[in-house]
Amino acid sequence: MRSYKVIIIGSGFGGQCAAINLLKQGITDFIILERRDFIGGTWCQNNYPGAAVDVQSPLYSLSFEPYPWTQMYAGRAELEQYTNLVIDKYQLRERIKTCCNVVSLEWCEQQSVWEIHVEGRGLYRAQFIINASGPLSTPVIPNFKGKEKFEGKSFHTNDWDLDYDYSDKKVAIIGSGASAAQVIPEIAPDVDHLYVFQRSPHWVLPRPDWVFTDFQRKLLALKWVHKVVRTSIYWVLEARIIGFKYSRWVLNYIAGDKAKAFIRKQINDPQLQQQVTPDFTIGCKRVILSSALYPAYCRDNVSLFSKGQGIKEITKTSICTEDDRDIKPDLIIYATGYDATDGVISYPVLGKNKKSLGDFWRDYPRAYLGTTIPDFPNLFIVTGPNTGIGHTSAIFVIESQMLYIIKCINSTLKGGYKSIEVRADAEENYTRMIHAEMKKTVWETGGCNSWYKSKSGKVIAMFPGFSFSYRWLARRFKKNHHIFT
Repeated sequence: MRSYKVIIIGSGFGGQCAAINLLKQGITDFIILERRDFIGGTWCQNNYPGAAVDVQSPLYSLSFEPYPWTQMYAGRAELEQYTNLVIDKYQLRERIKTCCNVVSLEWCEQQSVWEIHVEGRGLYRAQFIINASGPLSTPVIPNFKGKEKFEGKSFHTNDWDLDYDYSDKKVAIIGSGASAAQVIPEIAPDVDHLYVFQRSPHWVLPRPDWVFTDFQRKLLALKWVHKVVRTSIYWVLEARIIGFKYSRWVLNYIAGDKAKAFIRKQINDPQLQQQVTPDFTIGCKRVILSSALYPAYCRDNVSLFSKGQGIKEITKTSICTEDDRDIKPDLIIYATGYDATDGVISYPVLGKNKKSLGDFWRDYPRAYLGTTIPDFPNLFIVTGPNTGIGHTSAIFVIESQMLYIIKCINSTLKGGYKSIEVRADAEENYTRMIHAEMKKTVWETGGCNSWYKSKSGKVIAMFPGFSFSYRWLARRFKKNHHIFT
């Protein structure tokens, strides 16, 4: 049995950020468990055509690690390069154990340690667990009738088959969200015909991307320039929460009207315009940034299936639609998203007195600061419930969480304690506040059903306010909200 002070689960940006913060505190007795056979998380896993970030690269990066980005919205390959640069600079590669799929966690009260059961690797132990498996790591494929009978090729965008040549093939893509919006323009020119199955349209805004010159890239590599650029982008994006939460008029005037005009500008066909126009307030679902999606829909070899034309059944060779059409694709691409709310942690966790996290989350996932849970000592969740951010960089929130996590760990170790857990009343008050504030946001009142919501109907993915408000809460550690033993 291998024992450590800290075990981090997941080697993406969350895991990397946790590891670096531990090292900065002089805590070196830790490892990172990665379930895949490679390291790096989302941007090493998602290799589908067109994969790119939808937040400006200088902000979608670690605050202390500037990088000479080649363009404002980096593509997957460059994000992978950046990921590996961070891993190598902080010598994390030697601390990461791949092919370590965690199947369960169990708190051992007598020893005040967590037991981590790893598939095929036996048992690990750690005083502290930082779960950084990420909300976009468990792909979901809806249970379409007959999907298992299909004899052609099929895969989820999260598991793109690079060996499959889709050129001149008939391809069906199910989904029209963020991943699909990147894939569709990339593959449409190469396929024989592309059938897009859209459950409901998303609002789309133009993507203001540009390539940096060599001189601009040299400037971006300077820390002070990087900080100025990053700070400027941050405050421009932060203003979006005014529309998302405080002023529906601002939201519609600045974003909604622009999105409607964008449809009219890029699509001439009135029927297609109607198909791509959502019936909910902009921002209720994730807003897609793309200047290429609508032109792809206008191609002669692209067919968009919308309301009333959904999938009734999948057979050995066909997709049968609700309006009795029979589509015979060579390839089905599932761009159907992730279990990002109810599946925040995909494995069973047993805390004090064998209390199940699944039972605690039976109504809906919840956590103090989206990070800690009563009766689950020394367990921290990176990008946990209500830590998502709809208007700025997720990495800003991850770095904010680290302020709280490191304070918890240091307070425990320096105080001579074995464990720390959040008080039940503190978590309850925090959760009540979160969902009271959520009622003011477009995510709850905008008239849509998005992946931001759990099965309970509550918005679980998002933090209902300014990201600097979350950082203030995370930085302001309240000892009396916690139990030390």
